[in-house]
Amino acid sequence: MKDLAVRCWWRPHHAPVPGGEAERELPPSLERARGRLMLTGVVFLLCFGALVVRTLDVAVIGAPVGTTVTGAGGALNPAARADIVDRNGVLLASNLPTHALYVEPGKIMDRDAAVAALGDLFPDLDLRRVTTLVDSDRKTALLRHNLTPEQAHAINRLGDPGLWLERREQRFYPQGRLFAHAVGFTDVDNRGLAGIEKAVGEELRRRAGSDGGPLALSLDIRVQHALADALHETMTAHRARGAAGIVMDVQNGEVLALVSLPAFDPKAPDRDGTEARFNRATHGTYELGSTFKPFTVALALDRGIAGLEDSYDATRPLRASRYLIRDHRPENRWLTVPEILIHSSNVAAARLAMQVGAERQRAFFDALGMFERAPLEAPERGRPIAPRRWGAIATMTVGFGHGLAVTPLHLIASYAALVNGGVTVTPTLLRRGAGASLERRRVISAETSAIMRMLLYAVVAEGTGGKAAVPGYLVGGKTGTAEKAIGGKYKRDSMITNFVGVFPIDRPRYAVLTLFDEPKGNEETFGFATAGWTAAPTAGAVIERIAPFLGIPAAIGPGESEAEPPIVWRDGDGGQHASL
Repeated sequence: MKDLAVRCWWRPHHAPVPGGEAERELPPSLERARGRLMLTGVVFLLCFGALVVRTLDVAVIGAPVGTTVTGAGGALNPAARADIVDRNGVLLASNLPTHALYVEPGKIMDRDAAVAALGDLFPDLDLRRVTTLVDSDRKTALLRHNLTPEQAHAINRLGDPGLWLERREQRFYPQGRLFAHAVGFTDVDNRGLAGIEKAVGEELRRRAGSDGGPLALSLDIRVQHALADALHETMTAHRARGAAGIVMDVQNGEVLALVSLPAFDPKAPDRDGTEARFNRATHGTYELGSTFKPFTVALALDRGIAGLEDSYDATRPLRASRYLIRDHRPENRWLTVPEILIHSSNVAAARLAMQVGAERQRAFFDALGMFERAPLEAPERGRPIAPRRWGAIATMTVGFGHGLAVTPLHLIASYAALVNGGVTVTPTLLRRGAGASLERRRVISAETSAIMRMLLYAVVAEGTGGKAAVPGYLVGGKTGTAEKAIGGKYKRDSMITNFVGVFPIDRPRYAVLTLFDEPKGNEETFGFATAGWTAAPTAGAVIERIAPFLGIPAAIGPGESEAEPPIVWRDGDGGQHASL
């Protein structure tokens, strides 16, 4: 009878009973019991299925909580960021899986044991703060970011339900400090806070969400290493407060290297202080001295205001209102236009600038972009400081590099226009590649640009930039030394020294800028710390190192050639000078 009751329970109430018995309905109590049992079985199966799926997710798939690239609405996860690579595919930034440790005070089993265990795992942890958190009535509290796999495993082995881990994505910078200012860094939630990481954060998230591949920069790790090494060596030798350098393609504006010293660790940017995070190459604005004189010369030549053989009085200092304009190493004679650059005469450059006039001078610098922040994929971009009143004195001082403060990025981009045929190029940290459309604006004629290449070569061959010369390569450039304005007054012992070099100067491809903040003289330089002794030789060292792997063939300089080069101008003493 018991067996019959059980078998009847599994059949619908209208099903016949085995043995030919007539159909009959089950008692209501059995009907209710059967329904409850079936419902319990369904719930059990659903729970078991969910447990299996979650187990597979954790053990096999391993997708971190909160790090799915897209949700149901297609929104990008803020923590997802594409890799960043240099122009040759070398990894500069990437995401690594990590864990954050949280405490849930209400679930801690043994406070003292938990605190002691955390102290053993993390010796630098503030145990008094941990104890306070454990004793608090807070629901949860973050204890530590970025645990190593070993630390996460140790937390799991503790088995305390009040300590739990959240899987996250940590930004990793395999090159350390080398690209700190250019690439930038992120916060603990992987939001960009500086450099490329901040400037193109949306693009990095978009690429991560669409599997668009890594973001390729214009930077070259080989060039970056060479520039950083050379700057650091000179900065140390001359006990400079800081240094900056840029290497740029003058034809398309691609920045191959960008360095600011001192640098910082992008994994812990606060640890190195505010000054280390300051980007001198793109954010610092300086009066750059004689590296501005080529702009005065180029403008005068291009507008037909002066010719190469015209001469300007540099026999004595020039009085300008209550100011006296002097030359660092006066020639005490009339100087031709080329000699203004070769001997870096402030007096003659001021006279030439007055002949150019304030209106034309201001318009020229405006065309070069020296009154606005330089365009670059970085939030750290300094705004130039221009004279409030552009009168006669401002015209003279700007003519030789004082009174207008710009960033090194402004300077090197403007030099590109001087030598590349006379057109501006927009600097970029992103690789443009062949065939990229470029926005260009003509500022001087191609003929004037060719003359400026020859004059810049003369500065290195015969003038203040001699220590930038590199055997086998044709280098042109200009030195600049300017006293820093501190508290409204110029300090003679606080200088900014800089040099912009271009190579090969007969077919310009790359420009190299080096800058030092308050360098000091040493025994090797006979106590001198001007640009000719600091910035120029540093640029030469960079060019010598990078030219071969950038594919720039060595050339025979004019002095090594058996053929006599054509004479293009004569100086005030009748001396002959050669072109390229």
